Parts: sequence; C-alpha cells; structure tokens
Amino acid sequence: MIDIQHLSKKFNDNIVLEDLSLKISRGDVVAVIGPSGTGKSTLLRCMNLLERPERGSIRIGDFSMDLRDKTKSRVLELRRRTAMVFQQFNLFKHKTALENVMEGLITVKKIPLPEAERIAREQLDLVGLSDRLGHYPQHLSGGQQQRVAIARALAMKPDVLLFDEPTSALDPELVGEVLDTIRITAAAGYTMALVSHEMQFVRTVANRVIFLDGGKIIEDGTAGEVFRNPKNQRTREFLAKINRLSSPDYSI
Repeated sequence: MIDIQHLSKKFNDNIVLEDLSLKISRGDVVAVIGPSGTGKSTLLRCMNLLERPERGSIRIGDFSMDLRDKTKSRVLELRRRTAMVFQQFNLFKHKTALENVMEGLITVKKIPLPEAERIAREQLDLVGLSDRLGHYPQHLSGGQQQRVAIARALAMKPDVLLFDEPTSALDPELVGEVLDTIRITAAAGYTMALVSHEMQFVRTVANRVIFLDGGKIIEDGTAGEVFRNPKNQRTREFLAKINRLSSPDYSI
C-alpha cells in the first residue's frame, strides 16, 4: 500500500531523518512514538511534501515518486492521496464548518457544489457535528474544530490519513472527543499514520507501533509487543519514563 524508501531529511546541519524506510499495509493504523525532536512530525510532513527531504521515494498504491521531484502535477497527485490533520486545526476562519469541509472537494477534486455539500454534510454527521454546520471556527470549541478538520480529511477520500499530534493543542477535557472520533475512523478501515503522545490511546487504536529515535526506526511491532516487551533498550527507557510521568504517584 505505502512504501517509503531511504528517506533522509535535515535542517541545516541537524539530521532529523536518516535513511529511513517504512512499509504500511492497507488498513494499518501505525503510531509513531518517540522523544520530542526525533523527527516524528517531520516523517509525516515528508510523506505529503510539506517538508522537502534531501533523499527518498514514496509509493502509494499504483503511484510512486521521488520525493525530490518538484513537478507541480506530481506533488498535487501525492497530496490527493494523503490527507493531514494538523495540531492547530488549520481551518479557514471566514468559512463555516460546512464550507471548510466543502472547500477541498470543490477546489481540488472539482466536485459540483450540490454533491460537495452532500459529502460535507455526511462527513460532519459522521464526526457528530451535524448541528454545527453553519458555525464559524471561532464559535466552535477546540475539540469541535479538530473534528471539522477530521471530517475535511475524510471527505477527500485519501489513501492514507496522517494525524500529527491531533490533541496537543486541546484542553484536557476536549481530548477524549477527538480521540473517540479517530478511534471510530480507524475502526472503519482507513489506513492511518499518526503521531501522538497519548500512549494509552496508541495502545488501543494502533495495530502497529514504531519507535523513532535519532532519525531512525529502532523498534517496530504490534502495540502489545512494543509496550509489553520492547526489544530495544532505548525503547524500554523511554516507556519507563512515560510510565513514571503518568503514574498518579508522580509529583513535580
């Protein structure tokens, strides 16, 4: 389904991703975990060329390209096959929830207005926002805005959904509603790659977990394998620290 080969990315002299290769099967929900600054978000952003790698190729289904290719038509085709849900929602402030979901359908996929509206209404209903169609982002909670962003991504019918820390900008009480929406989406069979610091959520939603450190994949397995019996010492140290920080007995 998805085959990334020899992906390398650096910022100035800082190597963020180093000769990384990764295959994702159709229907997989792959969670990328690891320390801050280790290239997790950069990996997702390279997959749809929001970041330009120095080296690497990607194949999604029957489409493949060198990620250094700057041909506009090739870049657009890659982005049609992926959909990113960002940390900060990235909604158009002057458009309603319905209009935000319709926008890509009309401008990118050239779908006629009545059909675009039908699809947008359907997707907003799926994420529980059928009563917020006419609301602008400033009149929606952070969790509702993120669910609009998820509906927008789903409406485009991508081959793969990319979630970049989708709850990191939310107040704690709003996190659950977004995670529930992602969980429902995963159960529907979408292929997904997600970066999240919500380890309990990762345990329950991902069928595969990769641990990224120093720009390389150093652990790759099922959620059960990685969380219960990690093979790499660095993974064990990371998870032990996460478990200490999430313990009810931990205090600063």
